Amino acid sequence: MLEVRNLESFYGPVMALRGVSLEVPKGKVVTILGANGAGKTTLMKTISGVINPRKGAVWFHGERIDGTEPDRLVKKGLSHVPEGREVFPFLSVAENLAMGAYTRRDKSETQRDVEMIYEYFPILKDRRTQAAGTMSGGQQQMLAIGRGLMSRPSLMLLDEPSLGLSPLLVQEIFAIVRRLNKEQGVTILLVEQNARVALAAADYGYVLETGRIVMAGSADKLMHSDDIKEFYLGQTKDNTAEATRWKRKKTWR
Repeated sequence: MLEVRNLESFYGPVMALRGVSLEVPKGKVVTILGANGAGKTTLMKTISGVINPRKGAVWFHGERIDGTEPDRLVKKGLSHVPEGREVFPFLSVAENLAMGAYTRRDKSETQRDVEMIYEYFPILKDRRTQAAGTMSGGQQQMLAIGRGLMSRPSLMLLDEPSLGLSPLLVQEIFAIVRRLNKEQGVTILLVEQNARVALAAADYGYVLETGRIVMAGSADKLMHSDDIKEFYLGQTKDNTAEATRWKRKKTWR
């Protein structure tokens, strides 16, 4: 469904992505792991058209889309739920959901989708007249995902959905993400620092480090990788920083 080939993106003179290539098969959940500054959000913004790449290509449903305006990509079936939620704080829950359907003209089907989202996130129905900015972080994250679903995407990009949430809410959000994939058939590309929950939800994963893909494999393979255990799951065998840096360089490069 999505193919990224040798992508290079910059922030001014700073090279943020260094030849990134990956694939997201239809119907799957694929996660991208990496520390702060690895280039994860830059990758998501480049795929969704917010940032234009300097080199490389992005293919979606067999069509090259790099450099395409974000609103046109929404119409093609690509939805981006950004890091930090970015709900419209002064609009109500219902109004935020309506904003997610701005490309649609089928009012009856749109309303049915609103009801579907309320089934997945009952708290949103209870708060449908409440200003989004007055809700908790977890409720705003649910709203951001719901708003992203309103365009009926075939591919949803989720950027750090666990950020700032309690462990209980993280589990709830990821359970719904998996349900959306299974029940609604939404393909999901997930950026996440919480490797444990991301790999539990995903079918396949990539590790991004300083703008490069340094590791890839099935979610189960990555979950049981010594490198992932050490650097992302906190199961460190050697506590010396020097040995850790040496091992990473030797094993992943």
